[in-house]
Amino acid sequence: MATVAVPDQKVIGYLPQDTPPVGSMISLGIQQVLTMFPATVLVAILTKFDVGVTLLASGLGTIIALLVSKRRIPMYYGSSFSYISVVITAMNLYAKDCFADSATTYCGEGVRIVQVGIIGTAVVEILVGLLIMRVGKDALDRVLPPVITGCVAIVIGIALAGSALGSASANWLVAILTLLATVVFSVYLQGKGLIGMLPILFGAIFGYIVAALMGIVKFDAVAAAEWVRVPRITFPAFENPNSWAVVVSISLIAIATIPESTAHLYQMSLYIDALAKQLKRAPIEIKKLIGLNLVADGSDDIVVGLLGGCAGTNYGENNSLMAITRNYSVPVLMTAGVIAILLGFVGKLAALVETIPTAVTGGLSIYLFGVIGMQGVALIQSEKVNLFEPRQLAIGSIILVTGIGGNLALKDGLFPFQIPAIFPNGIPAIVFAAICGIVLNLIFLALPPSKFGVEDRENLND
Repeated sequence: MATVAVPDQKVIGYLPQDTPPVGSMISLGIQQVLTMFPATVLVAILTKFDVGVTLLASGLGTIIALLVSKRRIPMYYGSSFSYISVVITAMNLYAKDCFADSATTYCGEGVRIVQVGIIGTAVVEILVGLLIMRVGKDALDRVLPPVITGCVAIVIGIALAGSALGSASANWLVAILTLLATVVFSVYLQGKGLIGMLPILFGAIFGYIVAALMGIVKFDAVAAAEWVRVPRITFPAFENPNSWAVVVSISLIAIATIPESTAHLYQMSLYIDALAKQLKRAPIEIKKLIGLNLVADGSDDIVVGLLGGCAGTNYGENNSLMAITRNYSVPVLMTAGVIAILLGFVGKLAALVETIPTAVTGGLSIYLFGVIGMQGVALIQSEKVNLFEPRQLAIGSIILVTGIGGNLALKDGLFPFQIPAIFPNGIPAIVFAAICGIVLNLIFLALPPSKFGVEDRENLND
């Protein structure tokens, strides 16, 4: 069904079930791809995944997720930064050649091991989604309150600081100029339409040009690459015992991505219903589809896990673009998915992306990893977590110190508690921190201070 503007109000926009004219659908789809491209590709570069497969999986995963949500939830799925640290840890443990040489751009052995963990994440997301559909979100919030999810997000971002600075050290001048350019674009291009959605892309291009002028970029691989090539699709290494050791580590990162995805759903629901009201159409209220949204998230991760793409998440950048353009059309997002799939087969594009110098990705990473951490702070603020309450302070402080400190101070970022088959080499710091927070919160739920005559302290944030 094609959307029409309401003549008397001159309101133009597309609701999820609307299908724009073909020309508009393609141009709007291209905008969606441009918006997701920089971050999605950067995650692939940082984790040694195949760029072509990542684009292919992003497009196909988005289409599958849209179909699973019955074309009701307009979301585009790209690579998630939240999984970078645990993916790098897993590859360093079980595929040591992956990061031994900075010139290595793809590590098939490590990817196959991580794929099993990504599928584990998909299972967690789907199960949580089905659970919410049955018992409601409030029950989940009791087990995973904002103090846990927010602090885990902080740990995920800050724990990557060493990786970001290590990459930047390849050429500090290039890294710093890339960082400054990215920050400038992020701050001063806000509200400027499509270009305001692409600060990472512009920052990468600026850093790339600086590096090329300094003679750092080598184009030999681009010249040798074929225009059309089959992406390096890999099958998960289910037969490898080490693969099962990373399942728990990777899937637990869903603790941070589930609240992020839910927040995106709430935001989109507000925008979509506001447009529906202006178009004099019934509200859609996708905010009620929290469980279905998580099932769709899991469906995307099944696709990327089976193909060898990076673990995914629905993209806030694309949501912002939809809000700006007032385009929430699911057919447009499916068109974007098809475009991403086709880009995955462009060999020279993948080769060009892989020529991005390490220092450029380092400059981008300093900013992006910091943003992940700050989003955790923002979650704690927005949910008005009572940080004057000892219970909240205890949970948060333990997560932060064990997560950040463990990752930076312990050998390989592992706590020396070996669990056969699951954590044979020790427990990754981020996972250990999340487990500590969850267990401590469960103790407080089972033994609330009120049972001992202790009153909750006033929340001065209210």
